[in-house]
Amino acid sequence: MMGSEAVYSVWAIPPEDVSGRCSNLMSALRSEFGGPTFQPHITVVGAIKLAPDDALKKLRSACEAILPFRVTVDRVAAGTFFYQCVFLLLRPDPLLLETSAHCCTHFGYSNSTPYMPHLSLLYGDLSDEEKRKAQERANAIDDTLPGLTFQIDRLALYKTDTQDKTLQSWEKIAECSLIPD
Repeated sequence: MMGSEAVYSVWAIPPEDVSGRCSNLMSALRSEFGGPTFQPHITVVGAIKLAPDDALKKLRSACEAILPFRVTVDRVAAGTFFYQCVFLLLRPDPLLLETSAHCCTHFGYSNSTPYMPHLSLLYGDLSDEEKRKAQERANAIDDTLPGLTFQIDRLALYKTDTQDKTLQSWEKIAECSLIPD
């Protein structure tokens, strides 16, 4: 029996220590600026509609061809829409870009805009003034994030209905470990 289609994304999951630091920062920003709770992640494949078993298969086969890779935080930045409100902008390192391109091809996902690797800290529709404040707060809370380099060795498949801005329906479906050579 085929499950009906749903919207999925593929996320790179930071290691525990980095996730912990980001989570602390995220909850501090939320207490001041509001917004929903979500797990620290780097989106590798954006929202795409698939049947559940197909999405799982695609994740597993994509992971087989990817080695663990390092990412480096550039700076705290702000974007222009809800899901890119305040985030850690990541350096566009070749391996990170290749991983995203490889996974997007596997999932049949085509990006409408060039891939901008980032780790979101806050979702919300904030004014420019509030976004500037939130960026300043983030830098004040943890000023050692810019320049931080860490290893990614897990990718996860998440169900992410982008219509649901409460994120209540978002859930992790599967996770796979990237195996070093």
